[in-house]
Amino acid sequence: MMMFVLPIIVLGTCLFLHFRRDFKKLIGEDSYKLPPGLQGLPIVGYLPFLGPNLHRLFMELAQTYGPIYKLGIGQKLCVIISSPALAKEIVLRDQDVTFSNRNPNIASRVFSFDGKDIAFAPLGPRWRQLRTILVREMQSEASFDASYLLRRNEVKKSVAIIYGNVGHAIDIGELAFTTVVNIIAGMFWGNVDGRQVAGIDIGTEFRAAAGRLVQNLGRPNVSDFFPILARFDIQGVQKDMKKVMQQVDKIYDIVIDQRIKRGNMGEDEVNDDGKKNLLQFLLEFREHDTGEPISHEQIKALLMDIVIGGTDTTSTTVEWAMAEMMLHPEVMVKAQLELTEVVGLDNEVEETHVKNLRYLHAVVKETLRLHPVAPLLLPRSPTKSCHVSGYAIPKDTKVFLNVWAMHRDPEFWESPLEFKPERFLGDKLDYLGQHLHYLPFGSGRRVCAGLRLGERMVMYLLATLVHMFLWESPDGTMPDTSEKLGVVLEKSNPLLLVPTPRLGSSKFYV
Repeated sequence: MMMFVLPIIVLGTCLFLHFRRDFKKLIGEDSYKLPPGLQGLPIVGYLPFLGPNLHRLFMELAQTYGPIYKLGIGQKLCVIISSPALAKEIVLRDQDVTFSNRNPNIASRVFSFDGKDIAFAPLGPRWRQLRTILVREMQSEASFDASYLLRRNEVKKSVAIIYGNVGHAIDIGELAFTTVVNIIAGMFWGNVDGRQVAGIDIGTEFRAAAGRLVQNLGRPNVSDFFPILARFDIQGVQKDMKKVMQQVDKIYDIVIDQRIKRGNMGEDEVNDDGKKNLLQFLLEFREHDTGEPISHEQIKALLMDIVIGGTDTTSTTVEWAMAEMMLHPEVMVKAQLELTEVVGLDNEVEETHVKNLRYLHAVVKETLRLHPVAPLLLPRSPTKSCHVSGYAIPKDTKVFLNVWAMHRDPEFWESPLEFKPERFLGDKLDYLGQHLHYLPFGSGRRVCAGLRLGERMVMYLLATLVHMFLWESPDGTMPDTSEKLGVVLEKSNPLLLVPTPRLGSSKFYV
């Protein structure tokens, strides 16, 4: 955080006056009883004391200030909630509508075409329209069945890559990321991998751009805490983000133009049951103007949510699950025994097997308990001043739900720091957020829209890796569990594992 100090000092006087005015306006008259907490230093608030892993810091502060407390971070008033009971007031039934809007930072606004997507758009008819299209049209069982061969082929390509590197270390996170990017791109706008358009390899270019977008979205930006500095873009985050988005925009334009041309020529791609991909559906929806028309930018923003929101979360979950199984060999053995029973050593994993893999499902749930991909979820922001647990939450406050802390609450979890998949075997907990001590994907109206697709991809890819190969750590070194919080909660150090074929016949690997 030292990189913030110089620009803050340079503009200190101006900020101080602005801060005093805004803070008085924020708290209003004496009628507001804000949550307990600390404001920190003049001008900068608690900003200089923030570390890289906010979820851990916020949990430590909760032990001092309680399950709801405030922090002044720059010019922003933040409220952190670490209690499932208080979370209920915000995300489930009680005040869900009031707290349904986001508080996007500068990079997120660029990424979402200024809030034209699902993740950051304000609650309203357009948001509901886009969410319905994604959930109903592209995550129905019929749609999943129609796109299964595409997912199967991409996973088989990755198996072949691993088989070609037997005896050598594989970066599990990178492999999973590439696999998932290819799957999602194919599902939602057709197979573009290797396709040369205007001298550009669409698949390669898009994978590279997606990686840079994820990097930029996770960078801390002083302008997010001091809006008065935003115009200066001191760290260049906005400039870098726009540069990458120009590249992505160019790729989208190429893909969309090609799809329109092929549609005009009667050459639309369809899946095995005649169902079209999401891009075709969106273009036809826009052209036919049924209901509210969807703009070109909204189509791109929705695709951004799908690709960026689905790739890093899925690949990170697979990497964490593999790391935990390496650290707990007995868990790996149980998972492989289950796969042997359900799939067989003379067969490869199919998605139809996944529903019968109860223990592996428990492994994934326990992985997401200890390593939720979004430990603070996406911050919420009340549309009007309101009260939670008797405390005033002013309008536009940045509200964090620390699910990382909730998932470690000993009131709800026995031996909360231990990796024990068995705790989920007899439990009815799911990913939908109805049980507020387990919220890996959020809850309420803003629960993750791509939840069903993410669960399906994680299970299929993880089951394949565990069933097809035996894994060892290079040089006998075991993986660590150190974290870094960017867009998602990643491993600090990549997981490198050495594969050995587990099945007898080479036909499953080629």
